[in-house]
Amino acid sequence: MQFAILGPVEVRRDGLPVAVGGPRVRALLALLALDAGRLVPNERLIDGLYGEEPPSGAANALQSQVSRLRRGLGAAELVEGRATGYRLAVDPEDVDVHRFGRLVKEGRSALGAGAHAAAAELLREALGLWRGPALADLTAPFVAGQAARLEELRITAVEDRAEAELALGEYTIVPLLQEIVAGHPLRERTRGLLMRALYGSGRQAEALAVYEDVRQVLAEELGADPSAELAEVHLAILRGDMAQPPAVRSALPAQLTTFVGREEELARVGKLLGEGRLVTLLGPGGTGKTRLAIEAGAREHGEVCFVDLSSVVNGAELPQALLGALGVREHGLQATVPEQHAEPAERLVAAVSDRRLLLILDNCEQVIEDAARLAHRLLTASSGLRVLVTSREVLGVTGESILPLQPLGLPAAGAELEDALGSPALRLFGDRAAAVRPGFAITAANLEAVSRICTALDGLPLAIELAAARLRSLPVEEIAARLDDRFRLLSRGNRTAAPRHQTLRAVVEWSWDLLEEDERELARRLTVFAGGFTLEAAARVCGPSLYEVDDLLAGLTDKSLLQSDGGRFRMLETVRAFCAERLTEAGEEDDLRRAHAVYFLDLAERAEPRLRGADQLDWMARLGAEGDNLHVALRWAVRAEPATAMQFIGALSWYWWLRGVRSELGPPAAELLRHYGTEPPEGLSEEYVLCVVHAGASGALGDATADYKRAAESVMDYAGMTTLPRRVSVLVLWAMSNPIPDRAEIEERRQHLMMRSDPWLHALDGFSSGYQWIFSGEFEAARPVFEESLARFRALGDRWGIANTLDGLAIVAELDGDLERSLELLDEAFTLVEQLGVLEDMVDLLRRRAEVFIRGGDLATARAEHERAAELAARSGSPQKVRTARLGLGDVARLTGDLATARELYEEVLEGSGADWGWTAENGARARLGLGWLAAAEGELGAARAHFLATIDSEYENVYAQTVAEAVAGMAAVALQKGDPVRAATLLGGTRKIRELAESAHDIIRVTAEVRERLGDDAFEAARDHGAAMTPQEVLTLARA
Repeated sequence: MQFAILGPVEVRRDGLPVAVGGPRVRALLALLALDAGRLVPNERLIDGLYGEEPPSGAANALQSQVSRLRRGLGAAELVEGRATGYRLAVDPEDVDVHRFGRLVKEGRSALGAGAHAAAAELLREALGLWRGPALADLTAPFVAGQAARLEELRITAVEDRAEAELALGEYTIVPLLQEIVAGHPLRERTRGLLMRALYGSGRQAEALAVYEDVRQVLAEELGADPSAELAEVHLAILRGDMAQPPAVRSALPAQLTTFVGREEELARVGKLLGEGRLVTLLGPGGTGKTRLAIEAGAREHGEVCFVDLSSVVNGAELPQALLGALGVREHGLQATVPEQHAEPAERLVAAVSDRRLLLILDNCEQVIEDAARLAHRLLTASSGLRVLVTSREVLGVTGESILPLQPLGLPAAGAELEDALGSPALRLFGDRAAAVRPGFAITAANLEAVSRICTALDGLPLAIELAAARLRSLPVEEIAARLDDRFRLLSRGNRTAAPRHQTLRAVVEWSWDLLEEDERELARRLTVFAGGFTLEAAARVCGPSLYEVDDLLAGLTDKSLLQSDGGRFRMLETVRAFCAERLTEAGEEDDLRRAHAVYFLDLAERAEPRLRGADQLDWMARLGAEGDNLHVALRWAVRAEPATAMQFIGALSWYWWLRGVRSELGPPAAELLRHYGTEPPEGLSEEYVLCVVHAGASGALGDATADYKRAAESVMDYAGMTTLPRRVSVLVLWAMSNPIPDRAEIEERRQHLMMRSDPWLHALDGFSSGYQWIFSGEFEAARPVFEESLARFRALGDRWGIANTLDGLAIVAELDGDLERSLELLDEAFTLVEQLGVLEDMVDLLRRRAEVFIRGGDLATARAEHERAAELAARSGSPQKVRTARLGLGDVARLTGDLATARELYEEVLEGSGADWGWTAENGARARLGLGWLAAAEGELGAARAHFLATIDSEYENVYAQTVAEAVAGMAAVALQKGDPVRAATLLGGTRKIRELAESAHDIIRVTAEVRERLGDDAFEAARDHGAAMTPQEVLTLARA
């Protein structure tokens, strides 16, 4: 989310405007944005909003404005509240005023260092953030002072920009300076800059007129004369000896195409050249190093010399190549004794010693050591020399500034056209494609294909240009489809380019040919990794010792075959495809794939117990970083070693559960089940059960779901289990099974868990028992075991355990009627699952919060919670969680009387839930329940009965007892409307036998009140007690009758 106050207050989410509220809400947002990321005291907020005479109850008024702002933003967590104030919890870089301040500071620093091009670029970017006068749409008491302060900063930035541009011989800033002079006629610095700019653009008379005007204004307003500095500028203009930037000698190759996509890097190069004297643009072939260097040279306002070293293969030839580029001849016209002349290196030193020169050395990697020595010698000899190098390997010279050139930015997955067109990679493709096929444009119709091309080519500029060139003969969709064979497809390039840049294969071969044999061996073996790898993984999988691999990885990184970031290495996909061909040629692929799977299975097994304590976040991050490798290893094992794949499923299930992507293992799990059929493999029964769970949850089993479910139940008899499961996921499933246990079953289960010495199992015992007591209707028994479990989980640092136990305590608090305490507990739980990054659990907790608000009668807040849940669900990519949020919105619509919207939402959820299974099937059941309540409200008793009975007759055996209980209450509502209140009261009593929590449900509370009113207290209590004395099965039989 982006915030802007340099102009009217504006908020954008994913590029789209957000309507945050009225003027006072926007004023509050602006006050918080001015101190983004820092706590703003309540007193300052009240003073800023209401001035010296705040209304009575100003604190409550402020709290009300904060609530409106949170609703307007659609993200309450962005406005954090404390007892003493509030904080806008965003990165200051997401607020234009703070980004402006940073850019101005950097620009001023560059200006002071004499880096005028970098300074001008930074200051132009800063001023480009302004959309009009700051805070233009606000009138709150704080606005005038802040707007004046910000305007002063803007004017100073304009003046600094003018200083930088004038030093570069650029005079386009004249209109902006004239605008400031008009508004601030006494500002002498601006007047002086305007005079210099007018003079530089050939408008001497106008420059002199500016001076006469300021002299008159100063005399009339202040009785003063212009400053000595301004008078000196005036005198220089009169004499015609105003110093101007020197004439520029440049020897840069002319470019036939526009410069696209490296604007930020270009500014960075200018800044580095302003701060230092040796800059190396580092990157693999095809990243656009040469073009960037040429563009950086073109922005220089001094002498520039470009030297292409690609044809130099012998370091001894380097000095002569530079002499030739500089135009230094070896002999005079009459020379006849060449040996009397100095060596080329000495003459080169002499040639640059007295010059202010930017020397661009392009393509140094094949003579890297000689280039390093020569650059060092030249820089030592000449203080006016700066050197800009392009290379696939660093020089390694003291004082060298390195700018690694990354691939061009790619569009986010699923980005809309407007956002995608901001991607540098797509902009480059569109520009080059239009050049070879006039009229071509990236549209919504071809966006997916173009994005696929740019992504598959790693955002490499050369590869993108080669792909765009194929549009002469191929449609864009066919280019995208043929990129699996990228080296053959992109084999026709610019005939005038260097041979190494004419085809994609030649680009990579150039780097490959520069490697030593042991570097080639490791490079090809590293292609078994996906998404990057660590030093440890490379050593374990690829064979050599850790020490040897460390050195080799450093060499491959230095030569731009690998990219390094925070202890991980990554190979560009194009480089990887080339090296993978070499792996196949070497006949090593099968052995390397097996070693890769063995290593990552071991990692997963080591991680599983560490995901249950204080190291939980660290190990989740570690497995998250290896997500692609884990998927690749699992897919290989499914095809080659199914038993190994089953072990992967077992080891990774708890991690996937914690991440909230519980259906991600569905497709490989289903493939394994089809391999083994309905006979679980020996020794892998728990893994088999988890395959059934994952495949069923994802809907991957289709019509065979019931057969596999029965097979799983046959080998995992939860009720008769005498030893605890090995796998954490199976253990939790066992601990939470059977929703209506008796006291003996709960105690027996506790004994199983407590007999082990594992502290986590002891914590799980209380967690499990607490929910079992809730299921059995004994809430007071649930509270102490939940509290004990919470203390144990806190001691372990297990965020999952803490969050889920807090949820259990929140249920108990809700049933006690302490809604405020319930919300506090749910808030803490939400914070913990947010730390885990589990969007799906965040959706569930927002749903629970909404239920509490519904019970408290606050339907507006309940709707806001469900809307927030819908947004998170969409981000999670889980259709099931999207349906959860839509279902909640349907409930709120029904309870607020919007029956048409409610029906539309319920039917949408029911239609989408057809393939749901296990715990994911609850949405469909509750959608039927909602449709039943709608039908009952409209007097359609036959339809209501059908919906309620469909819910009761469904196989929602475990966590869905709540839904079944509410469906029984629905049948009570039908009985009441049919004139049988005694039957209705009996069914209401029976709901307690199915699940005690049901009595807190909004609809049951309403129906209970209606039935009590019809019967009277005594008759109602008698009938309800009769129902409460029934067994659950008797209650369900009565409901069906």
